[in-house]
Amino acid sequence: MARSSTPEHPPKVCASCGRTIEWRAKWARSWDDVRYCSTGCRRRGVTAGDLELEKTILDALHRRPGGATLELDDVPGPSAGAAHGHREQVRRAARRLADRDLVEWLQQGHPVDPSTARGAAAIRLRR
Repeated sequence: MARSSTPEHPPKVCASCGRTIEWRAKWARSWDDVRYCSTGCRRRGVTAGDLELEKTILDALHRRPGGATLELDDVPGPSAGAAHGHREQVRRAARRLADRDLVEWLQQGHPVDPSTARGAAAIRLRR
């Protein structure tokens, strides 16, 4: 199965998780309608809670002086029992913000692609 982008099929970003969606031959007839990278993302969509989390992240970044970064693990959330689920919600929200060019993802102080970043990451407002 072909999985590369072409000029007539540029990559898209999943509306739910913010990851890059590469063109696939099976989507040849419906590429213009593709919005989600998977069935799970299609089911999950973007909830009011997701939008509120985006606002929380942006508010936290605006309160930081001079373009300071925010570690994704430092975004306020639920108790430790739900920490893993919250961590993934934060990453999805931060990827959506990056897609809109509001934030920039960093690892070890260098910009990275949020779709492929693994491990600890920080974000800052786009300059």
